[in-house]
Amino acid sequence: MSIDHIKALNYAKQGKWDQAHRLIQSLSDRESCLIHAYLHRVEGDLGNARYWYHRANEEMPDNTVEEELGRLYQLLSSATKKGGHP
Repeated sequence: MSIDHIKALNYAKQGKWDQAHRLIQSLSDRESCLIHAYLHRVEGDLGNARYWYHRANEEMPDNTVEEELGRLYQLLSSATKKGGHP
C-alpha cells in the first residue's frame, strides 16, 4: 500500500484535519506516525501526540506546530531525494 504523506500534510496545512487523519490513522510506518503525532498536536491532544511520536521512536519536539509542519515536509522531501521511503 502506498500512502501519499505529502497529500496528508497538504490537507493538514489547509485545515482539513479529518481528511489528513483518515489518510494516515491506520498506518504504522514512521512517517505516518509522525504525521499522526503532528495532527494530534494541532488538535491539542498532547497525550495522543506523545504516543504517536513514541511509535515513531522520537520524543515530542519542543517546537511550534508551524515549525513541525515545516520539519515534516523537509523530512519527507529529504527521504524522497535520497531514494528512500516514502
